[in-house]
Amino acid sequence: MDPERIGIIGICGWGGMALNAAALDTRIKATVASTMYDMTRVNANGYFDSEDSEEARYEKRKALCAQRIEDYKNGSYALGGGVVDPLPGDAPFFVKDYYDYYKTERGYHPRSLNSNGGWNVTGCESFLNMPILQYSQEIRSAVLVIHGEKAHSCYFSRDAFAKLTGDNKELLIIPGAVHTDLYDQMDIIPFDKLEAFFGAYLK
Repeated sequence: MDPERIGIIGICGWGGMALNAAALDTRIKATVASTMYDMTRVNANGYFDSEDSEEARYEKRKALCAQRIEDYKNGSYALGGGVVDPLPGDAPFFVKDYYDYYKTERGYHPRSLNSNGGWNVTGCESFLNMPILQYSQEIRSAVLVIHGEKAHSCYFSRDAFAKLTGDNKELLIIPGAVHTDLYDQMDIIPFDKLEAFFGAYLK
């Protein structure tokens, strides 16, 4: 491994984690955050910041702490449930988007958490008190943020990019693309841009 040529790619929730890693680890020279989620923001504030209040967070903490007691009593972790199936007619757009991926041959797998029983209910509890992008404005290395124009999650990337500093940062919005398009749609994922980005910063 060449310590001067370390690059990372984070997709969805791992996109936010990648930015956090770049803020922490000065060995990283180039970071791509693709169709990113800020998992701490969505857990603490809800989708589109619709639950951004002390009271809402208190109720979440209260419910999660109660669940931890139940998990202890049961000797196992309760699962939150994966993508809903069958899909309700009034499902929000982002749920339909995930259904089109996780419940079809595109992304379904018997061991996939999102395709089946979901993550542990209490698994993201610590995110309520842990903003992972706290020091992202201090990232000195190169960053490329990629998101679909029509993705429900695009606000995460736009807001994260707005906080970045330096002339080696770029936001690439893919026209017409939704969140899951950047998971697997080979004609939409900008491979040429990725190659050029890493080629430029990992010489």
